[in-house]
Amino acid sequence: QVQLVESGGGLVQAGGSLTLSCAASKSIFTLNLNYMGWYRQTPGKQRELVAKITRGGSTIYTDSVKGRFAISRDNAKNTVYLQMNSLKPEDTAVYYCNANYRTSNSWGQGTQVTVSS
Repeated sequence: QVQLVESGGGLVQAGGSLTLSCAASKSIFTLNLNYMGWYRQTPGKQRELVAKITRGGSTIYTDSVKGRFAISRDNAKNTVYLQMNSLKPEDTAVYYCNANYRTSNSWGQGTQVTVSS
């Protein structure tokens, strides 16, 4: 079971950028990994997928962030990133890192992103 810690959230004006980091307690991209993902959640709403990166490096984004966000990884640092550009107020949420393996599913505690108008 991998432990995940998110960081990098904060307050930014609309149009600005932030980079979120997800640091893992051990190697992430092993043969049993399905994908690493970033999700977000606001009060009263369900947690939604933002972006995924598979073991092989393929990426998937939800339509609302395509062209603005980029998920990436640094295998040596056991870290996944979410580069967020052209931020909008509707991007405001708690962002969670997820590690989905064949036999386990791990979540971080989340990091708050607030975008002001």
